[in-house]
Amino acid sequence: MNAKILGMLPQFGNPDEYTVKKIIASYGIDVPRSVLIRTGDEEFDLDFPLVIKVSDPKIMHKSDVGGVVLGINDSDQLHREISSMRSRFPESNIMVEEMEHKGLEIIVGLVNDANFGNTIMLGMGGVYTELYRDVVFRLTPIIERDAADMIDSVKIRDFEKGFRCIAVSREAIIKLLLRVSQISEDLGDNLEMLDLNPVIVNGDRIFAVDAKLVIRR
Repeated sequence: MNAKILGMLPQFGNPDEYTVKKIIASYGIDVPRSVLIRTGDEEFDLDFPLVIKVSDPKIMHKSDVGGVVLGINDSDQLHREISSMRSRFPESNIMVEEMEHKGLEIIVGLVNDANFGNTIMLGMGGVYTELYRDVVFRLTPIIERDAADMIDSVKIRDFEKGFRCIAVSREAIIKLLLRVSQISEDLGDNLEMLDLNPVIVNGDRIFAVDAKLVIRR
């Protein structure tokens, strides 16, 4: 495993979302600005609207258990929601994050396949992942031509010229795929799964707004 990643991981278990985002940000992948709340007394300077999330590697599907609150617009609401989430998840950290603008939601991920090794995935993200099941896989490492072929293999290609006020940059998605491929190479056999879903794309702006990483020790 790459020493850069190893130094960011907890001694035991898997990293929480806050840590995963620090890891991917070190590869040049943009993530929303955020802070980790441990005591509730931390001061921070983030711009509304905000999102709060439970940040706990044992909770993989935060929305299913009420671990995500969107659209927080003022300090009073923020403190109420933090207190409420703290009461529901007393043993977990809470993450406060700037809420990203709307755009096309895509999924980018890595998985260690038992037969083929590490593979990279691209497809429509968010609620569309299960609806369309429109995904493509490639073995890693990939090069720029592979990344372009992946884009052409899924519905994301239809948004390049713009659709319903949403346009995406092919070059920006290619850069993202190449950076994720590098993470795959650096993790090697220690990778179990990396899931960036959704990644919000609007023009040249790409932000991974949710991130999960499972590793093999």
